[in-house]
Amino acid sequence: MWIDTHCHLDAREFGGESLKVAADAAGKGVSMIVIPAIDVANFDAVRDLGRAAPNACYGIGIHPICVPKATDADLALMRERVAQAMDDPRFVAIGEIGLDFFLPELCEPAMRDKQVHFLREQLRIARDFGLPVLTHVRKSQDQVLKHVRQIPPAGGIAHAFNGSFQQAQGFIDAGFRLGFGGNLTFTRALQIRRLAAELPLSSIVMETDSPDIAPAWVHPGVNTPQQVPAIGEALAELRGAALAELAAVTTENACEVMPRMRQLIAG
Repeated sequence: MWIDTHCHLDAREFGGESLKVAADAAGKGVSMIVIPAIDVANFDAVRDLGRAAPNACYGIGIHPICVPKATDADLALMRERVAQAMDDPRFVAIGEIGLDFFLPELCEPAMRDKQVHFLREQLRIARDFGLPVLTHVRKSQDQVLKHVRQIPPAGGIAHAFNGSFQQAQGFIDAGFRLGFGGNLTFTRALQIRRLAAELPLSSIVMETDSPDIAPAWVHPGVNTPQQVPAIGEALAELRGAALAELAAVTTENACEVMPRMRQLIAG
């Protein structure tokens, strides 16, 4: 059993075949796919996919790249939608939220401040409803960690983690798991591969970030959640671990950090 803890299954790159993509992943042993929202405009799409695919669930959140056009009214709507979704067993997390200090247009002082405002407000929503968060931490690990410590949610995942071992430990201490995917399959990705090989297995969850971050054998093509087992094989090789153990432990890690999802898998 495998879990893809981060997959944008509603993306246009899937050409309207998202349910087939999910079914193909199930055929490869991917028992659950977590679909994060990125904007109020796709809240309904991720909810509907999370309900339609037997091996899918979803999160609600506003991604930092969508913050420039977002408003406080969107945050208010998000809080309302989260309250409504608490009765939906397919709703498992707040996300995708976070900070992005990589894209130049997001690094201007005013936009950095707006990103921080949206992150903190969404952390408050997560805290108020007792939910974990799916965090975007590109070039912003320390800053996201600072706000997580100040407004602690019920754990979460640092998606596409590529920080230092010290930063990794900070997230682990905050009750987070660290997401690893296609990047670790590239031999030039030395830091990611070292992290994936040496961090405690108890801290790692699998992800694809589909349709992005395709593994080496798919790049530059469209990534899909059915790649999780093969990425798992690459991770097992890096760690010198048994594949079955790695699948079982990373699945358990995902269920620990998203307990509502465990109930779905249990049936």
